[in-house]
Amino acid sequence: MSIEIIPAIDILDGKCVRLSQGDYNRKTIYNEDPLEVAKLFEAYGLQRVHLVDLDGARAHHIVNHKVLEKIALHTTLTIDFGGGLKSDRDLDIAFESGADMITGGSIAVKSPAVMHRWIETYGSDRIILGADAVNRKIAVSGWTEDSGLDLFQFIEHWKGKGINKAISTDISRDGMLTGPAIALYMEIMEKIPGIYLIASGGVGSVQDLLDLERIGVPAVIVGKAIYEGKITLEEIGKINTAKLPE
Repeated sequence: MSIEIIPAIDILDGKCVRLSQGDYNRKTIYNEDPLEVAKLFEAYGLQRVHLVDLDGARAHHIVNHKVLEKIALHTTLTIDFGGGLKSDRDLDIAFESGADMITGGSIAVKSPAVMHRWIETYGSDRIILGADAVNRKIAVSGWTEDSGLDLFQFIEHWKGKGINKAISTDISRDGMLTGPAIALYMEIMEKIPGIYLIASGGVGSVQDLLDLERIGVPAVIVGKAIYEGKITLEEIGKINTAKLPE
């Protein structure tokens, strides 16, 4: 399998949780210690983790940088970090704490000049666009606010500003395990060729991963499906082993 599988760790009150459709009132705590989860991912051959600061997304500034720092210090995982990054200081703290990349979503909507400066300063390899949507409209502020911006125009705009990676979550499917938005991702890749699309939301089985790979999606974030045992780390380990050259 050629698709890159990226496990997610969402942090709320310092714990590893998952929300359903971005709703903070519909949370499940899976582990008190996110570092323990990260080490388990590493043990099964995963090389990257998508770390989301849910407290930060709600507070509009970075909160869980100590958790980020612990994972960076005690694993070799490549970390992309998002949630609450609104200022240059937030970004400095994230990178100083060990993030390899950051994801900017709300900032790209509300402070585009800042997002553009980050791309110019750190390079497009370290800045990922967060393009999360409901009914094809970008949602921001921890998915609590509809920006009214068209998903496709949003990605196209930032691709023109140098962005080459975008995480796109169909929020209606997030945490629901009902399958990813295949038609939506096909349309994104057709209309915006050249973007490294990271699918997110709805993955509930290995078949979902196969379906995303079949349509050419280069990477996928998997969260609840792992925590609920719908996709086992053993299965992911076998997939990663199959990708290694002989």
